[in-house]
Amino acid sequence: MRIDLTGKSALVTGSSQGIGLAVAAGLAGAGARVVLTGRDAGRLEEAAAGLPGEVTWVAGDLTTDAGHAALIEAVPAVDVLVNNLGIFGSADPLAISDDEWRRYFDTNVLTGVRLTRHHLPAMTANGWGRVLYVSSDSAVVTPAEMIHYGVTKTALLGVHRGFAKAAAGTGVTVNSVLAGPTRTGGVEDFVRELVPGDLPWEEAQRRFMAEFRPQSLLQRLIEPEEIANMVCYLASPLASATTGAAVRVDGGYVDAILP
Repeated sequence: MRIDLTGKSALVTGSSQGIGLAVAAGLAGAGARVVLTGRDAGRLEEAAAGLPGEVTWVAGDLTTDAGHAALIEAVPAVDVLVNNLGIFGSADPLAISDDEWRRYFDTNVLTGVRLTRHHLPAMTANGWGRVLYVSSDSAVVTPAEMIHYGVTKTALLGVHRGFAKAAAGTGVTVNSVLAGPTRTGGVEDFVRELVPGDLPWEEAQRRFMAEFRPQSLLQRLIEPEEIANMVCYLASPLASATTGAAVRVDGGYVDAILP
């Protein structure tokens, strides 16, 4: 089975590092023309230079009207939209302010909604397109220490399902990927916050999984490339019959026999 996206264009938000960069690398490796986004121009330029094929980037803050408009002007149409941009962190559930709730919603949900609202009509008119949201196991199993994050990822499941219905019968698919605990720079920092002491990384990771994510059947953090593999498949013509779905790449973390 070969994923071939030759001739397709793809936009991946939040793609200067972590899962977004791994997704961009996978799509570029499959032949797509890829656009990276993020707030740090220097980091984007460095990331783009390390990827194969035709890769460009647009710097800006997509939570702002100006940042969204600048991206749309630079990239008015794409074949594949991957809404990966997101923030996360731990907090006392009773101490999360209204402003923090809004910041999480604006970043994790509304940025993807706005981009989908722009790109979906052209995709449906063309009779082909892929819209993907990078959600999380936290959408289903909400951690007590990050309910503001979990709720936004739950929202994405409703968002993708609704947009999938809006695109019904057009050749465009809309899906979410439920990513499990994944090893990124931000998650490594998160692990260090929750696991005290100056432990070697492998031991800190084991303690984190045992104490905070004991449901994982994988019993290790997932690598970003493992998430990217699923995203690239769903972005390809091979996944033409999968739409409106929440597809798990969670290492068996969600204790359910259905997706």
